[in-house]
Amino acid sequence: MTYNFLLDLALILLCTKVLGLLTRNFKMPQVVGALLAGVILGPAVLNVLSDKDFITKISEIGVIVLMFTAGMETDIKELKKTGKASFIIALCGVLVPLGGGFLLAYLFNGPDMSEGATASLFLQNMFIGVILTATSVSITVETLKEMGKLNTRAGNAILGAAIIDDILGIIALTIITSMADPTVQIGIVLLKVVAFFVFAGVAGFVFFLFFRKLQNHYHKDMRRFVILAFVFCLVISYCAEEFFGVADITGAFIAGLIISNTERAPYIASRFETLSYTLISPVFFASIGLKMTMPEMTPHIIIFSILLMIIAVLTKIIGCGLGAKICKFGTRESIQVGVGMISRGEVALIVATKGAALGLMSNMFMGPVILTVVVTTVIAPILLKIAFASRKNGKGGGEDQKIEETELVKNYNIAMRGEDTNEEEEIPAGARS
Repeated sequence: MTYNFLLDLALILLCTKVLGLLTRNFKMPQVVGALLAGVILGPAVLNVLSDKDFITKISEIGVIVLMFTAGMETDIKELKKTGKASFIIALCGVLVPLGGGFLLAYLFNGPDMSEGATASLFLQNMFIGVILTATSVSITVETLKEMGKLNTRAGNAILGAAIIDDILGIIALTIITSMADPTVQIGIVLLKVVAFFVFAGVAGFVFFLFFRKLQNHYHKDMRRFVILAFVFCLVISYCAEEFFGVADITGAFIAGLIISNTERAPYIASRFETLSYTLISPVFFASIGLKMTMPEMTPHIIIFSILLMIIAVLTKIIGCGLGAKICKFGTRESIQVGVGMISRGEVALIVATKGAALGLMSNMFMGPVILTVVVTTVIAPILLKIAFASRKNGKGGGEDQKIEETELVKNYNIAMRGEDTNEEEEIPAGARS
């Protein structure tokens, strides 16, 4: 057994913090620094980390905790209000990138570009479009939390749309893979998706009743509620992936929504905020940068890569922004929603890897996809910062006005005051520097 993972963790935490502070000095979100730290420490630059398997597992826990806390900090009433809008935004945010990716691949792909692919050119081109439909909301969530904009109207619409986008992405991926692999049956996949939400609803209701009953018996030692909530989050996340084929982060977000209805939600969120900030979130964001490699690029592929990155950004802004506009969002809010859906992150990499294994994508296109993932992931928080910036006259209100303070925030001091005599009081989420 080696202990190299300890040094790896130390390097990641140090670099993410230093670069995070550096990017903040340039008026950019600190998450950009964490992403750059991964790129610098990874194979693209220094390649100094040795235990990447350990980093990958920690990063998976990191994104689960991130989405769990996002669920706990979400105003369910506001999320319900944006439910219809979120569906329309997600639908437009899938169809427009799908069409854009297909058109680009149609213009560039050909028999001489199909190395490693066994499916027809039509399916290969469609699959490039499917990759562009993916959205990695974790980057957006962290950026909005850092700016204190997670609970705005646009922030809630992004969260809702990202969950629906995940489901629509699964359906699109299943349709394409079922056409290439006869063993995949779309009917069963759709049935599993529906079954997951039924399961999550029943499990959540039972857990909520049990949790509320437990609250009535234990008033002072609240640490057990943190552990119980985390166990529930991990179980729902595991069941989502293992039994229903739904992303684990979707299960984590739903678990957070269920916990948000309890009286202990502010206390639990504050404890997870500490865990996330000190360890697992920096590792997760750095791990995305670690995936960055520099593949061999021909002039033809370089042009394709540049166009793919441009289309990846524009189709999400146009598609999701159009969906928001249809739902009576203001122009500024529509742009915020579109920008919030740009990041592809690890979701697109997973989809691309699966498609390459099934012969749906040429090996020559893996390089452009990786570059697109990295660029969209890095640029998303920068554009979000610009999109949510207050106007020069100081009136950042109107469309960007923050939603009235939720019960989660209102009750924070009540939850923390006098109910946990065994531990030090902690800074609430969003109040740290």
